[in-house]
Amino acid sequence: MLEIRSLASAYGRIPALKGIDLDLRPGELVTLVGANGAGKTTLLRAISGVQPVTGGTVRISGADITRASSRHRVRLGIVQVPEGRQVFGPLSVEDNLRLGAYTRPRAEAEGSLERVYAMFPVLKDKRGSSAGTLSGGQQQMLAMGRALMAQPRVLLLDEPSMGLAPRLVAEIFACVQALRTADTAILLVEQNAGAALAIADRGYVLETGQIVLTGTGAALLADAGVRSAYLGF
Repeated sequence: MLEIRSLASAYGRIPALKGIDLDLRPGELVTLVGANGAGKTTLLRAISGVQPVTGGTVRISGADITRASSRHRVRLGIVQVPEGRQVFGPLSVEDNLRLGAYTRPRAEAEGSLERVYAMFPVLKDKRGSSAGTLSGGQQQMLAMGRALMAQPRVLLLDEPSMGLAPRLVAEIFACVQALRTADTAILLVEQNAGAALAIADRGYVLETGQIVLTGTGAALLADAGVRSAYLGF
């Protein structure tokens, strides 16, 4: 589904990604683990096309999209849920969702809207409310629902549990698992590394812009180095 080879990116003269190799297969949930500043968000932004790259390639289903615009990548099925949710506060919940389907025919969007409401019933209950009046957890559901409106093939999730009360975190992770389908692969960045690895098929550990370890979610959870550095035990 997604193939990244030797991907590099920089902020000015400061390298942020240094030769990243990563694969994402259909139906997989893969998580990125690393400290703040390791390059996790930069990698997601490079995949979605909003962060320039200085080397390497990005392919989706074999097609080279390394120089493609972010708008074109959305049409190809790469959709990102950004850190901090970034909903349009003054607009209604339903208008936020419809904006997610701007690349698709109106008739298709109507069907997607009903599927999103079925997955997140609270959004249907509040569809006429301003997005800015929602709780943090509801806004995160809205951000994920908006992404689903684009019918993603590759869904990039950046810190979906950030800023949420502990009782909501488990609910959001259950939603993340529900988003995975045979036709949609998920790449998840999450500081709650233990919870992310527990639901992941595979994981990659990033340090200073480089992948230093990869394995199944279960293997990384059991790795003494990962446990010490990122899980606190």
